[in-house]
Amino acid sequence: MDWSKLASASHYQTAVAVRQELAAENIEEAQRGLEELIDALGRSDKRALRSQLTRLMTHILKWGMQPDRRSRSWVASITDARIEIEGLLEDEPSLRRELPDIWDRCFQAAQRLARDETGVEPTGASLTMAEVFDVAYDLED
Repeated sequence: MDWSKLASASHYQTAVAVRQELAAENIEEAQRGLEELIDALGRSDKRALRSQLTRLMTHILKWGMQPDRRSRSWVASITDARIEIEGLLEDEPSLRRELPDIWDRCFQAAQRLARDETGVEPTGASLTMAEVFDVAYDLED
């Protein structure tokens, strides 16, 4: 069985296949499938974190680049991304260790997205953790 291919295609189908291997008492094969499933789930969680962090950073960059375009929708997008990240970190606390490793990559992607969406080149070397997670972005600024 190509566990890697199966786990990449469907976590559910991989779990079903592992259960079938266990029922057939193919313990070593089931263990291989389970290990591949664990790796695939970890990659999926990390990918979700990168996606939400990039989205959050993009909105924060745009907030600074286009103060005249700020809206309730932008505030809601920032809040929503923060809620999604909080949920990911609550469900999988080990993802907190990934933040420093993915930070620069997410920031670079956010810069490209902000530039493409606004037509303006973002300035600044990076965003701080406080700017991303703690600063209140509201229309009262």
